[in-house]
Amino acid sequence: MQRDSIANTFIVAVSLCVVCAVLVSSAAVGLRTRQDENKKLDKQKNILLAAGLMEGQETSEEIEKTYDSRVKPLLINLDSGEVVEGEDPTSFDPIKDAKSGEDDLRIVLDDDPAGIKVRENKEVIYKISDSSGNTQQYVFPIRGYGLWSTLYGYIALDNDMETVNGISYYQHAETPGLGGEVDNPSWKAQWKGKKIYDIKESEGVPKRSVELTVKKGNGMTDYEIDGLSGASITGKGVENMIKFWFGEKGYLPFIQNTVPTSGIPTGA
Repeated sequence: MQRDSIANTFIVAVSLCVVCAVLVSSAAVGLRTRQDENKKLDKQKNILLAAGLMEGQETSEEIEKTYDSRVKPLLINLDSGEVVEGEDPTSFDPIKDAKSGEDDLRIVLDDDPAGIKVRENKEVIYKISDSSGNTQQYVFPIRGYGLWSTLYGYIALDNDMETVNGISYYQHAETPGLGGEVDNPSWKAQWKGKKIYDIKESEGVPKRSVELTVKKGNGMTDYEIDGLSGASITGKGVENMIKFWFGEKGYLPFIQNTVPTSGIPTGA
């Protein structure tokens, strides 16, 4: 066979493709365990960041130690707000279930301000305790569409279930310097102490109403977050995901079960 023949060129090209494919596949399989460990560590870090238990410079050992001693994952049914017993929260993937074609695992949304299209039936949340085992706060996963992408993050609420302790975003594709400023520590810092709910009377019964908004302006109230300059659509997306996830189709049933509004004065 001639060295420069078409057949010889084809054989060399195919051989190179096979060798490269084998090398890439071997690397992917060989590194999978490490990738899974890094993904788990990043998740733990962002939960702790939202809860204000990390500053972002800690070692992997410090992250794991704090997480294991302070955080307990809970699997909840979003419709009933009840904790699901008998299933391991650490092995449950809510987003995978939301994308599943199985009707008992997801709900196709009609009212969808966050732009997620389908919602899982169960979700994993995180109870944060102090060194004595007393519940201090809860961390809730949130997601919703901004300008260019779906933003994924966590928000922590004090055990009164209305005061924000912190927020953290770990995945998005918003414009750097604009919507990407959801990662800016100074912007995230203003969330601490803000209120998600106001207690309003409806037909003589006190009920939680999601009142937190994101907008540009001065003199922010307890229910307002100063928006991102040049990124009003991303800011609105953040506001919408808060409204959805802390409303009736999100975490409100669990929050109501945990801290009932009965006995709480309106306007509190």
